[in-house]
Amino acid sequence: MQSLSALADPTRRRIVELLAAGDRTSGELAEKFDMSAPAISQHLNVLRAAGLVTTRVAGQSRIQSLNPAGLNELDAWLRRTREFWSHRLDALERELRADEVRKPRKKSS
Repeated sequence: MQSLSALADPTRRRIVELLAAGDRTSGELAEKFDMSAPAISQHLNVLRAAGLVTTRVAGQSRIQSLNPAGLNELDAWLRRTREFWSHRLDALERELRADEVRKPRKKSS
C-alpha cells in the first residue's frame, strides 16, 4: 500500500495536512519546513507517486494539490481494519460477559 508507506514520514504527513487546507506552491511548502527546497521536492515526488498529491503548472509556479482520490486506498484499508477489530472486540466482550454470568458469586461475610 503505497499511500500508507508515503504517509509514514512525518514531513510528508505535514505536507498533506497543509495541502488539505488549500493548494500551495512548492516554495510555500518549503517555507514551512527547516529543510531545502530540493528535499521538499523529493517528499512531493513520493506523495505524487503514491497518488496523494497532484501538481499543475501555472506560469513559473508549480501548484501542489491534495488528491482526495489518492486517499481512497488508505480509507478502504482503514475500513477493513476497523471492521476486523470491531468484530473481534465484540466477540471478546460477549465472552467476558458470558464468563461473568457463569462464575459463582462469592458471598461477603
